[in-house]
Amino acid sequence: MSDPLRVALIASVRFPVKEPFAGGLEAHTWTLARALRERGHRVDLFAAPGSDPGLGVRELPVHLPVLSKEARADVSMPDPRWLEEHHAYLRLMLDLAADDGRRYDVIHNNSLHYLPVAMSPAVRGPMFTTLHTPPTPWLESAMQAHGPHRAVYSAVSLHTASSWHPLVADARVIRNGVDTRRWRPGPGGDQLVWFGRIVPEKGPHLAALAARKAGRRLRLVGPVGDRGYFDTNLRPLLDENITYAGHLTGRDLAELVGRSAAALVTPCWDEPYGLVVAEALSCGTPVCAFDRGALGEILTPECGTLAPPGDVDALADLIGHAVRLDRGSARRRAEDFCSLEAMTDNYTDFYHELAA
Repeated sequence: MSDPLRVALIASVRFPVKEPFAGGLEAHTWTLARALRERGHRVDLFAAPGSDPGLGVRELPVHLPVLSKEARADVSMPDPRWLEEHHAYLRLMLDLAADDGRRYDVIHNNSLHYLPVAMSPAVRGPMFTTLHTPPTPWLESAMQAHGPHRAVYSAVSLHTASSWHPLVADARVIRNGVDTRRWRPGPGGDQLVWFGRIVPEKGPHLAALAARKAGRRLRLVGPVGDRGYFDTNLRPLLDENITYAGHLTGRDLAELVGRSAAALVTPCWDEPYGLVVAEALSCGTPVCAFDRGALGEILTPECGTLAPPGDVDALADLIGHAVRLDRGSARRRAEDFCSLEAMTDNYTDFYHELAA
């Protein structure tokens, strides 16, 4: 076993890192922090207030600034939430920059914010950023602010690494992992399941339309991230066969997924990874999905089916085949390709390389 490391793990401050998770990034960060600590590494997780205290959390000072009437009247004033995130990360990076490099062996930026990227040249110890999203203007501009400084990056999939290639030619691909001890095989069932954030880019209304066309019952699960979208696009589709089960904890969600015939995954954007795919497979539940982003890297014909992006009719036609796929093959794919153990091995190897 390699020597324990001192790791600073920077999380997104948009939501607390705790169950039930607001999204895949929070689930991933929670899982990685727990896995590193279980292996004996000392982890300080810099995260939003209210995050799981069992993760060694150091809460970032996220609070709305007190602004004068004159400042609030400025027509160019940004969203107050932008200001609170900006100053929270600014204080963190100034603190890390003031360190002599002996506090941490490696700093792992797992956030989506531009400031840790822009200020990484000021940090003395090894630091790298995981790319979780397609290119964004804020991150691209932060990368280009480095000048001669050569920053280090990893990416969660080959697809994501490729999308960033014009600016990051050598991102280390380390795929997100799922804890197969928590996402345990289930017996399957008759109904379908869709789970994730209820937002337009995840397309749950398309899953509802496909399930209805296929004559299948569907349970939708997840936090409502866009109330207007839910009320306008999804609520009218709900009935006795298409139901919304709310926002479930990890244990209840894994049980529901394991009791489902197949999971529908309907991204309306190029999914950078697709953690719900790995979670479903770990439960032995085959996946029927749109072929967008990195989903084709995870799914094989033995554990899932892929329809053309946005094609509800094609997705509905594939459901019958997906539900007949072998559940043991789905579970083995999760164990072999996207396990927590493999992800943690890859990250700790990368940490040791950088620390050396």
